[in-house]
Amino acid sequence: MQTEIIVSGFGGQGVLFAGQILSYAAMDNGLNVTWIPSYGPEMRGGTANCTVVISDEEIGSPLVQRPQAVIAMNLPSLDKYEPLVKPGGVLVINSSMVTREPTRTDIKIVRVPGNELAEKIGERRLTNMVMVGALLANLPVLSIEALEKALEAHLPARHHRFLPANFQALREGAAVLAEPTR
Repeated sequence: MQTEIIVSGFGGQGVLFAGQILSYAAMDNGLNVTWIPSYGPEMRGGTANCTVVISDEEIGSPLVQRPQAVIAMNLPSLDKYEPLVKPGGVLVINSSMVTREPTRTDIKIVRVPGNELAEKIGERRLTNMVMVGALLANLPVLSIEALEKALEAHLPARHHRFLPANFQALREGAAVLAEPTR
């Protein structure tokens, strides 16, 4: 089975890293994966997104027209990607940054106060891991434990002191479940 995911937001929100760690976790679990980053020329504040395709078979194309899941870290991401989510798919919205309600009624909507949950842990930069945790709780393509192992295996040793906070962020996000479809 193949799962396509788009993670999108502003530069500096950890969008590319979120996609990268999903990719590492999939590879570490013997799955095929593609990861395509895309970002504007700005260091922070510009647009950033990445496409992750995870499959138990060979991946024919890394390009995604209709993703099964989208993480929208900000309003422009919601505006751009909400219409593209496959019917029956999952839309994970950072309700800390999104000021409008989604319009789709044929997909699972997961509203996550990502910034607030990350700040509760003590580090706003963990918003990306909160959002990934929420995604995986609502689209079980990988386990939270698989992500934790990938973080441990692929995060540079100098950043290992941040592992407990990252694990907590994943689990805080995983506690947020989709609202019933309308």
